[in-house]
Amino acid sequence: AARELWLSQLERPPRVGRGLERKPPCVARTEGSEMLFGVAPCSLALTQSRRDLFRLFLKQSGGSRRPLMGELALQATARGVPVSHVPPRQLDQLCRGQVHQGVCLEATPLRCKRLEDAGAADLGGEERGGRQLLWLVLERIQDPMNLGALLRSAYFLGVDRVVTSRRDSCPLTPTVSKASAGAMEVFDVYSTDDLQSFLKAKTAEGWEVVGTVSKPEDVEDVPVINCLEFRWDKPVIIVIGNEGEGLSLETQLLCQQMLAIPPGRALHPGIESLNVSVATGILLHSICSQKRRHGD
Repeated sequence: AARELWLSQLERPPRVGRGLERKPPCVARTEGSEMLFGVAPCSLALTQSRRDLFRLFLKQSGGSRRPLMGELALQATARGVPVSHVPPRQLDQLCRGQVHQGVCLEATPLRCKRLEDAGAADLGGEERGGRQLLWLVLERIQDPMNLGALLRSAYFLGVDRVVTSRRDSCPLTPTVSKASAGAMEVFDVYSTDDLQSFLKAKTAEGWEVVGTVSKPEDVEDVPVINCLEFRWDKPVIIVIGNEGEGLSLETQLLCQQMLAIPPGRALHPGIESLNVSVATGILLHSICSQKRRHGD
């Protein structure tokens, strides 16, 4: 009898201890989908028509965010997207521990648009209006947080186009969308397989190609100026390089000049440069402020 009791206990499922939660069940995912997370990316994805949307996940009992959760549920319903209210641990599992703010959205990925496939209307229509143009080119930016921050700054400050090198660059992931505060959901990003040929073509069209550098002494054969001295008098492309290595030599030599941000003090070795997204925000603001001053 004792042996039978012992065997019957082995067959029982383990008890959940006090204060412990059962592991949330896995959610079946649509093939080829990804999981957006965060209020801004999910809300903007719901209001745009750039992705196919499969399912919205909201945290049960949203607390202080309950009105916001209700608004997201209404947006999803208007798009015909099913809504599921799930415990926080399941949201953690869906986005692999990222900061989701109580919201996840299953959707198809966004891809960069191929610059080679873009028509003239997509890429040059602004020139006919005679206004100042500013494009941001990113060479081998690999960190998704940096890419997201760059897109957020570019969108906020009025950059007309963002172009990335396709090779050795971060794709448009949910982490990028979250870091961009959802700007990725409304702002087209182009990519090219041949960045150097693209820059040569724009130079031939009359654009000014301007590189960026953190250590002016490392640059040869290209003039380096303080970013505050730059004058925006023609369509301009600002080229930003890789987080660790900066611009490749081939790209540097295609620039008419290089911009540098002057430091505000003598710097200790090892901290002589800014984060790439912070530096880009400073450079873009320095240039874009000229548009506002000129009333264009």
